[in-house]
Amino acid sequence: MQPPRRKTKLFSSETDVMKHAAAAGVGGGGGRKGNNLSVFVVVFSMFLFGVFIYNEDVKSMAEFPFSWPKNQEIQEGSGSTQLNAEKAVAQGTRSPKREALGTAKSISQTKEEEEKEHKIEMPVIEEEEEAVELPPKECDLFTGQWVFDNVSHPLYREDECEFLTAQVTCMRNGRKDSMYQSWRWQPRDCSLPKFKPRLLLQKLRNKRLMFVGDSLNRNQWESMVCMAQSVVPHGRKSLRKTGSLNIFRIEDYNTTIEFYWAPFLVESNSDDPNMHSILNRIIMPESINKHGRNWKGVDYLIFNTYIWWMNTFAMKVLRGSFDEGSTEYDEISRPVAYGRVIRTWAQWVDQNVDPNHTTVFFSSMSPLHIKSLDWDNPDGIKCAKETTPVLNATAPLNVGTDRRLFVISSNVTRSMKVPVHFMNITTLSEYRKDAHTSVHTIRQGKMLTPEQQADPQTYADCIHWCLPGLPDTWNEFIYTRILQHS
Repeated sequence: MQPPRRKTKLFSSETDVMKHAAAAGVGGGGGRKGNNLSVFVVVFSMFLFGVFIYNEDVKSMAEFPFSWPKNQEIQEGSGSTQLNAEKAVAQGTRSPKREALGTAKSISQTKEEEEKEHKIEMPVIEEEEEAVELPPKECDLFTGQWVFDNVSHPLYREDECEFLTAQVTCMRNGRKDSMYQSWRWQPRDCSLPKFKPRLLLQKLRNKRLMFVGDSLNRNQWESMVCMAQSVVPHGRKSLRKTGSLNIFRIEDYNTTIEFYWAPFLVESNSDDPNMHSILNRIIMPESINKHGRNWKGVDYLIFNTYIWWMNTFAMKVLRGSFDEGSTEYDEISRPVAYGRVIRTWAQWVDQNVDPNHTTVFFSSMSPLHIKSLDWDNPDGIKCAKETTPVLNATAPLNVGTDRRLFVISSNVTRSMKVPVHFMNITTLSEYRKDAHTSVHTIRQGKMLTPEQQADPQTYADCIHWCLPGLPDTWNEFIYTRILQHS
């Protein structure tokens, strides 16, 4: 008679199954049929165990959100099945505090990633990769004619540039005509590239551009600031004045456009940027290092010196130095003194400027328009009430420019070791009798009164220029050279 079959627990442990199999093997008297039954029980028990584990894994997977796996979840894939189940249980029993911290960390990381993406994309939005046709480097930019063009000029609006000083805001100061803003310089054999402020700022990124010289270079500096700042958002640009140095900073490009006051380039008794209205002007022609130390390391340097030489025929040259309290001086002719100063400046540039890092410009003289007979207007009063340029450019216009100084600066810059771009602005500017500030300006820090404006013979300023206006063209030359050499 066959012994009664022992009941097996449905979810017996693996150990119990093995014991059962061993007992069946030892009591081999059960015969072949008993042997087969034992094997079947072992296999069936293992099958049920596998189904149980599978169901637990599916259940734990269903409890996870559909998102990128966390580090702990990625690690689970390499462990045993039981380890998977244990870690799933562990994650299911995380404390609410720990879960909240994890969520907050995840949100913080997401915000940081979004900010990084935004910071990376900003320069792409700012940059403007449009084709710009450049003139050949050998083209003479300074020989040509003035063309009226109220489509492309002015390059900016007077009322949209908050950094203009009252000295140059002619329309705000009462000037009625505005044609002076819309004349474009057309070189004879080529064309100037279209001005694009973003493109200029791209070339100036992480760089410094500095004008060095007198109030005409300050005039040009204000122009360059306005040309560049038109595409810069409010709050991302600033102006700071420190002694002889004015610094206009554009944050998003990490660039500065600067002006350094040094009317003679060398030391003089007119070096105070605020108190320099001195008739008895004295210079030290061989002393430049006090100024020059402020120019070192600048990427673009634009120099000029002229108008402060024109109030006397002879220049006073100090014996000794200002620091020693010297007061005695010698009087020498203007061209001789000018030559000594320009050679001192050239020596400083050759010894202190790395042409691989710094580009140097020297601007020729900015002309005056004092006598209306110079342009055949016997009824005129200096430059007052002039509304158009001299358009008959067949012959040079003689408005009293000291060409001897032009020749000296041109010859010296050509003989220097460091390359210097000589900006011949003189002739083309002599045609612009219409572009001066005239009576629409300030004098000694105060706006001209109506009575003073009615007396242009005494009060008209025929030295400085309205903005927008002629200095914008000078800066277009610099813009062109920067693009050509970048």
